Amino acid sequence: MIGEIQALLDQYWAWLRDKTTLRQIDDWIEITTPYLDRHNDQLQIYARRRDSGFVLTDDGYILQDLAQSGCGLDSAKRQALLKMTLNGFGVRVNNQNLEVHASPDNFALRKHNLVQAMLAVNDLFYLASPMVASLFYEDVVSWLDLSDIRYTPKVSFRGKSGYDHLFDFVIPKSKAQPERILRAISRPNRDTAQSVAFSWIDTKEVRAPQSRAYAILNDDGHPIAETVLDAMRNYDVRPVLWSGRDAVRQELAA
Repeated sequence: MIGEIQALLDQYWAWLRDKTTLRQIDDWIEITTPYLDRHNDQLQIYARRRDSGFVLTDDGYILQDLAQSGCGLDSAKRQALLKMTLNGFGVRVNNQNLEVHASPDNFALRKHNLVQAMLAVNDLFYLASPMVASLFYEDVVSWLDLSDIRYTPKVSFRGKSGYDHLFDFVIPKSKAQPERILRAISRPNRDTAQSVAFSWIDTKEVRAPQSRAYAILNDDGHPIAETVLDAMRNYDVRPVLWSGRDAVRQELAA
């Protein structure tokens, strides 16, 4: 089992290394990653030296893109949710830029955290239509509360690789059920499936042996490809369609 997991991690690192490109722009280095945003464009971050380390930023892309798409973050509730999400990665907002500082020793970790924060914020606040009043994350919170499912929100775990992974909800172990770790995904696709799979693969060996991972997938008006569901199942993540959420209510509440 360890050899299989190591092989999967090695494949992931090879994919990440081979699909990452660099370009010099004045005193900044543009880093193009293989991760895709909601427009299917590759995410880009920018790095430059500062004092004895580096500053890494998304140059305001994520928050500006959401605002231009009609998803403002001006309410107190959404600001609190944004802050909670970013805190899980050690990322801060500086004049609408998502930003981290890194040393030569932790550059890879900080770069990983910034990219994962960009993906999390982009997915968390993405609205299928500017007229939609609620966020999918908020819908999941409401369902958990109404179902008397106890949970801790926005928990970050350090994986075997040393990288941090933020999960939306952790349901503690009970007499009837082991620890359950949940991600709420508003736009399920190949890339989000791969991200969840890697997070769980990297995390599961440092969690209790019986811990389970679930991905709650928004299928409201957006059918989800079977390949996405299969990808999650292959890596021991249980996909739960929002339309079929009652099927797991009992095991999550136990």
